[in-house]
Amino acid sequence: MSSERPRRPATISDVAALAGVSIATASKALNGRDQVRQETRNRVLQAAKDLSFQPNALAKGLLSGQTRTVGLLTSDSVGRFGIPVLLGAEDAFGAGEMAVLLCDARGDAIREQHHLRTLLSRRVDGLIVVGQSTDPRPSISRDLPIPVVYAYAPSEDPQDVSFVPDDVEGARTAVQHLITLGRRRVAHITGPADYQAARDRAAGVRSALEEAGLGLSGEVLYGSWSQRWGRQATDIVLRTDPEVDAVVCGSDQIAAGFVEAARERGRRVPDDLAVVGYDNWEVLSAESRPPLTTIDMNLEVLGRTAAQHLFAAIDGRATPGVHRMPCRLVIRESTLPS
Repeated sequence: MSSERPRRPATISDVAALAGVSIATASKALNGRDQVRQETRNRVLQAAKDLSFQPNALAKGLLSGQTRTVGLLTSDSVGRFGIPVLLGAEDAFGAGEMAVLLCDARGDAIREQHHLRTLLSRRVDGLIVVGQSTDPRPSISRDLPIPVVYAYAPSEDPQDVSFVPDDVEGARTAVQHLITLGRRRVAHITGPADYQAARDRAAGVRSALEEAGLGLSGEVLYGSWSQRWGRQATDIVLRTDPEVDAVVCGSDQIAAGFVEAARERGRRVPDDLAVVGYDNWEVLSAESRPPLTTIDMNLEVLGRTAAQHLFAAIDGRATPGVHRMPCRLVIRESTLPS
């Protein structure tokens, strides 16, 4: 058995000694400070590389004025929309070697203020605020000394940085898919009219139909985000237009309810009726009979992008405005036979 002792990790003193500079100069060079000549910086960086030097995160933070810590403040940590956004953001923060502090306000303004005070006391470098719907929310940025990025629910202030799914274009994509399949009589069943997502998706459906020279079959049917509403709306759709050959639903829950009720009324999906859902909630979309063609909002990508833009904002390169992120069509058997 070898008697050699494990080699200790290199310190900044070792780097300074090998580069022939003071510890202070080595620190400045490693942290990108301007007061160091390029030749000296190169010598220090080479010494650090030769010694496999890993800078201490706390010391690095003290020199840069940053803690390498960010806050994630959510109102939807148990929801199927908030979780993918949080996972995507955490992926980006992990890649950037940032520690993450997660707080759940549960939709309560007082609880949110408490969490904000806690995060500020921890000296976080920035904050991502994740909403529970795409409805605009009050801005908190003006009262905070750190950059804030809003994800899923945009800020009401257009000067803030917000990332939301492009629901208008997502619904347009659903209709365009149906039109390419030869469907011409398209109905639309969606959630409550006071939800921004429902209004945006309805606007996208109408826009794509108008672009193709087609009209909507009946009126937009607003209701709840539920299978029960999907079942109830089936009779309205079939009574309004017995020749209807396609339905775009504002959620996978609505679509699953519609497919179930249509089958009970002798309508075959997709032969008689092609059906598109929304959200790609795979518990429903992949397990429905038949599996649902649906729109995926790419929420993990949205969360990851929001985190990357928070990095930029921390560096003083904020990108104000509402950024609409593309959705994607997931094709399954409810529009195309297997």
